Amino acid sequence: MLSFFSKYRLFAIVMLCLSAIIVSAFYFTLKRKETLPIYQPANVNVELVDNSIQHVSKYHKINDFSLTNQNGETITQEAYKGKIYVADFFFTTCATICPIMTKNMADIQKEIMNDRDIMLLSHSVTPEIDTVAQLKRYAIEKGVNDEKWNLVTGDKKQIYDLARKSYLAVKSQGDNDYGMVHTENFMLIDKERRIRGFYDGTKDEDIKKLLEDIKILKKSYK
Repeated sequence: MLSFFSKYRLFAIVMLCLSAIIVSAFYFTLKRKETLPIYQPANVNVELVDNSIQHVSKYHKINDFSLTNQNGETITQEAYKGKIYVADFFFTTCATICPIMTKNMADIQKEIMNDRDIMLLSHSVTPEIDTVAQLKRYAIEKGVNDEKWNLVTGDKKQIYDLARKSYLAVKSQGDNDYGMVHTENFMLIDKERRIRGFYDGTKDEDIKKLLEDIKILKKSYK
């Protein structure tokens, strides 16, 4: 018996080493393949998508925009070029889900403060109320860092089109003045202007998942 083990000891050692290498390679292969989905209009709740693009199943991207932030500055897609960002829709006089969403967005801001690759973007769904001055008061009250987070207002039709044709984030009120019923959704946007995730901005577990997904997305660019 001892002679048997002695004879095959080298073989056993080689097989153990080989098995360890295979398992390690398999583990790192799976880890490298950890990716996020790319959302298309056809994959999203139809209530949140303009009927003109509900059939689109590939190549969807966030459209160009030109809006005004809390400092009266014009914000375009250029400000987010080469950035990963989190977007949402809100209004400053909202007394229900918006305070929770804004608090959670502020928490995200703390986590990404020193990361130059990540930014935040909040769109007002009541631009007729949310003037630059109103947004500035709100930004100061909520601790918005101007370098990381833009609160934007502007033409209502443009915001409506962005919400329903780009970010797929609000419900239509079905009237003629581009009325919107915003949702609690936060959207994760990649450097190619694609939607990579939807998260409930009122839930702590979703915020945690969003922060984890940001890390996954960042790794995909290395």
